[in-house]
Amino acid sequence: MQEALNFLALCDDEEAFGDFEVALLHNIENSVRNIHKAYDRLDLRTLDPEECTLMFRFEKEHLPRLAAALGVPSEIRTRNRHSIGGVEALCILLRRLAYPNRLTDLVHYFGISSTYISIICKNVMTVILERNKELLLRIQSNSWLHREKFEYYAQAIAAKGCPIPNCWGFIDGTARAICRPSINQEHYYSGHKRKHCLKYQSVLCPDGIIANLQGPFHGRRHDAAMLRDSGLYEQLLQTAVFPDKQYVIYGDSGYPIRRLLLRPFQGRNISEDQQSFNAAMSGLRQFVEWGFAKVVNDFAFIDFKKNQKLLLQDVGSMYKTAVLLSNCHTCLYGSQVGSFFNTQPPSLEEYLNV
Repeated sequence: MQEALNFLALCDDEEAFGDFEVALLHNIENSVRNIHKAYDRLDLRTLDPEECTLMFRFEKEHLPRLAAALGVPSEIRTRNRHSIGGVEALCILLRRLAYPNRLTDLVHYFGISSTYISIICKNVMTVILERNKELLLRIQSNSWLHREKFEYYAQAIAAKGCPIPNCWGFIDGTARAICRPSINQEHYYSGHKRKHCLKYQSVLCPDGIIANLQGPFHGRRHDAAMLRDSGLYEQLLQTAVFPDKQYVIYGDSGYPIRRLLLRPFQGRNISEDQQSFNAAMSGLRQFVEWGFAKVVNDFAFIDFKKNQKLLLQDVGSMYKTAVLLSNCHTCLYGSQVGSFFNTQPPSLEEYLNV
């Protein structure tokens, strides 16, 4: 092929550039388009277990179990009538999210064209979110998050020095940087973060599970506004209040203080006890940041802002899918947050209500 390209480069005379050269260019174009045929399709049976974990973030033996629990069908058919096995399709999505590769970089892993890889990723994300998005949107959908679990979390947090005996989780907002949009730039620019971004509101449990995720919101939105628009507090009133006890979450000073939502004491003239309270809770919140960072560490693609293009990709769905998959990863392998609080997450099937 290189000799053919060198020959064409020497063809400066337009008359010399005849039918033969045009046909040669056509063949070269087809060769580039069909380059995926030079590579073998993915075969998990022959893949080294360590390489599998590095590529897909999940151990080889857990991939079929993960696909079944997420509701990925055994075969996925695209609109152009192509079909692919469900586990292989899930692996393609996992690899896409695991690292900021270009689609063309993934061709040699799977022996599939970059266009087909893109279609498969979108299809698998759609399947996962249609079946499981309520686990992130509504606390009531998490059947494992019941009275006994609230108490289990509260005791684990209290054991680490929390002065609130009934605190079961932590709320925080996170800003994910995006490529500067060509329209409505002012809506996505955060003056505090000094970047264009989408914001999300998360509630993290002491076992590392993100029990609730709201968003995306425009980058200019404040934490208090996200809380109001998300309807999260109304969900807490329905799930965390019992006749003899109620359970609260803790957030930073950007949130309003509510019956089920506490924040640091503010002002210059706070007492020593209030200062001690703030210091204790601030220390615990530092460990909680590990939980929010785990999503990015597991699936670094969502942290590569040059590829987070609002008008070309469904950036919000990508992040939600990454959070769901990160929760599944926590269920199977635990997390740094869970190790610190000495807690065990629900099983994969329990978390996904299988």
